[in-house]
Amino acid sequence: MRYRTAAGTVVGAVVLAVLGALMGPQWSPVPLTDPLTVQTSATAITGAVEAGPYPVRASVLTVALDGADVDAQLLMPVGVEGDVPAVVFVHGAGTGKFTDAFLDQARSLAEHGVATLVPDKRLDTYTLRHRDYVEMAGDYLRSVDRLRRVDGVDPARVGVYAESEGAWIAPVMAADEPGIAFVVLASAPVVPPRQQAAFAVDSYLRNTGVPQQVFRAIPRAVGMSLPGGGLDYADFDVAPYQRRMTQPVLVVYGTADASMPVVQGAEQIIRDLAIAGNTQYTVRYYRGADHGIRVDEIVAPAFLDDLSGWVLGLPATGAAYPRIAGDQPSQLYWAGPVPQPRWLGDGDVLLVLVAGAVGLLVLLPAGRLAVVGVQHLRGREPGPGRDRTLTRRLALLSGASVATVVALVWYLVEVARLAVGYERNGWIVQGGWIAVRVLGLVAVYAAAAVVVRLRRLRRAGEPMAHGVLGHVVLWGTCAASAALLVVLAYWGVYQLGI
Repeated sequence: MRYRTAAGTVVGAVVLAVLGALMGPQWSPVPLTDPLTVQTSATAITGAVEAGPYPVRASVLTVALDGADVDAQLLMPVGVEGDVPAVVFVHGAGTGKFTDAFLDQARSLAEHGVATLVPDKRLDTYTLRHRDYVEMAGDYLRSVDRLRRVDGVDPARVGVYAESEGAWIAPVMAADEPGIAFVVLASAPVVPPRQQAAFAVDSYLRNTGVPQQVFRAIPRAVGMSLPGGGLDYADFDVAPYQRRMTQPVLVVYGTADASMPVVQGAEQIIRDLAIAGNTQYTVRYYRGADHGIRVDEIVAPAFLDDLSGWVLGLPATGAAYPRIAGDQPSQLYWAGPVPQPRWLGDGDVLLVLVAGAVGLLVLLPAGRLAVVGVQHLRGREPGPGRDRTLTRRLALLSGASVATVVALVWYLVEVARLAVGYERNGWIVQGGWIAVRVLGLVAVYAAAAVVVRLRRLRRAGEPMAHGVLGHVVLWGTCAASAALLVVLAYWGVYQLGI
């Protein structure tokens, strides 16, 4: 019997591995073999204008939006002759209030003679499930209009600075309002959000050193619909708007930013601007800078100097040599379209399947105990005894199946924590994955043992279960465990290889 159980375990694991491979897309990113080459390592911009430092006056304005008002902090340089150029800042995904966003950039620009306005992000229409970048562009254009009316600001020289997610918004603003004087795109994703998310996850996982099997989860997670709906913005394409931009554009990346396609993004912006007949672009890469153009948590001083010099030097700096400069960027893979899951791509279905199966495995034995307890209190004789061997194997099957699901969720959460923090931990990354796979094999072993026992009972002419309740518990446990094993196979727990 032991040999039959062992053979059943091997066969079951192989079947689950094949099923898991067939159920959804694999992850095979395309290597980027045509890297963008910088023209010089120095980031200084020809024609950049140096000015200041000037004293800065801060005040808070109210910007009226359609259906809401937001506060905005205005920084005005004091003592500059004539009207000054100005910048409206567009938030990325990680910021929302002027009190904690763009502090260094806005202050540096103002000290060099450029007025800055950092509005609060409108949050009543901004959630994880719903973000309308075109609508958000309209809101930020209200801030542009408000800044143009400030005394001392040259309304013809008001531009936009957008960071990260904001770089999907600023091109919409520039395309819809050609009067915007210039655009700065810092750490721009450029590709649609779903592609950027998959690219970032891939980069983070490679940095963390996870086993190869874990990468299968990328298209299955990123390509999956969110439980409860939403995320329509995940496939927003900014390219059509970039192809209508006629303003000078400054593109800025940090070469230590693993979340953005730093080569592909700049190349696409240059191509899109060319379609608009726009050759006014400047690209800069800063050595060791992260997603916020920070080195050791401090905004790169060279970037701040280049930013103000570029803005003050316009229009001459819009197409000044060198066009592409700084640290040589590196990007291993293209941020390409994400394969869509064929099975379990609906987040609602996956959630219901897992929650329902786990619920059954918890409630079925509890319900049986409750029924037996009630019968005992009423003085009724208990029914025929259960097969103890089968009962133990069913308990092992349900317990191992639930434990593997819990362990997998824990592992993915811990890996995500490590990846976002650019950390490595072999005990979690390697040891945790081994533990998940061992638990998964225990569940398959238990399933094989249950099948062997059922076949023996059948050959011996003995009942597999007694009464309606016994059959419900038996087949409900088998069905729920089988569902969990299939889900685990889908997420790569039984994937062959190392």
